[in-house]
Amino acid sequence: MLDLGPPLKCLAPIYALAVLLGLCMEQGACQHYLHIRPAPSDNLPLVDLIEHPDPIFDPKEKDLNETLLRSLLGGHFDANFMATAVPEERLGGDDLAELDLLLRQRPSGAMPSDIKGLEFADGLQPGKKHRLSKKLRRKLQLWLWSQTFCPVLYTWNDLGSRFWPRFVKVGSCYSKRSCSVPEGMLCKPAKSVHLTILRWRCQRRGGQRCAWIPIQYPIISECKCSC
Repeated sequence: MLDLGPPLKCLAPIYALAVLLGLCMEQGACQHYLHIRPAPSDNLPLVDLIEHPDPIFDPKEKDLNETLLRSLLGGHFDANFMATAVPEERLGGDDLAELDLLLRQRPSGAMPSDIKGLEFADGLQPGKKHRLSKKLRRKLQLWLWSQTFCPVLYTWNDLGSRFWPRFVKVGSCYSKRSCSVPEGMLCKPAKSVHLTILRWRCQRRGGQRCAWIPIQYPIISECKCSC
């Protein structure tokens, strides 16, 4: 019996139809206010940080010395995911042209094992005559892969003056269309990684004292098609 892992369990009803069509083709050719740091977590989706709105807790100009801050952050600065000024390639949420281009890209990397192992034998009569050719089997596998493909969409997020670098590239999963056939499943966060950045933290005990501290900021690194 063929064991289909998620999200392919939801695709079982269409396998026979896909095979028949293929045969025809072949035959025809968080953080809260002041005291809590963001901590590493595998809990998804990620929760937005909450900051106290009072500007008294904002860093002053003398606290934003880039040379000193770069020294404090050290080797954790990643230019691919961090920026000290507004990035030129900043992607807006309404940039539909770029979003459409991203969604149309072909899946890259290694094909998922649950798709690569499909033989598409369910519903076919036993015998060599009804076996799918390697070429057709490959086409069906690529089609299924493209339907369940969930790329990570990256955009620059302004964390505000209490974080350095204040601009961080974060990931999200596109959920405005279904990633399964029949429809019903959506692309959802599956994995996250952590960037080390600096946060301006103030404490009131014994008078207000503020300092830059390193924190781990989580970003989505992988999306998967799931129920």
